[in-house]
Amino acid sequence: MALNTVEKEVDGVTVVELAGRITLGEESNQLRTLLKDILSRGKTRMVLDLAEVTYIDSAGLGTLVAGFTSAQNQGANLKLANLTKRFKEQLHITKLVTVFDVYNSVADAVKSFDTAS
Repeated sequence: MALNTVEKEVDGVTVVELAGRITLGEESNQLRTLLKDILSRGKTRMVLDLAEVTYIDSAGLGTLVAGFTSAQNQGANLKLANLTKRFKEQLHITKLVTVFDVYNSVADAVKSFDTAS
């Protein structure tokens, strides 16, 4: 299953809804390209909505980390929302839960930008 993405603006925050698999190959390349494009447009507040992500492998995790790092290096902030139970477990096992800002909903993640400012 391919990775489907829908990008929208919510209260000045770029929200990207992801659906499908984030795996080595086309899907991780697609996500990497999308994140670079968003950053190149000067967007500094991003939320990835992962509610519909069915599977993520180590390459997908690497793509998320690379996107997070690129955002940080450009003064932007990338947050994750709506993680599945399996993905939460992956973040805990890999200790990446300490890297990302993770929220239970897109609304909570968007709202967090207001308190961070």
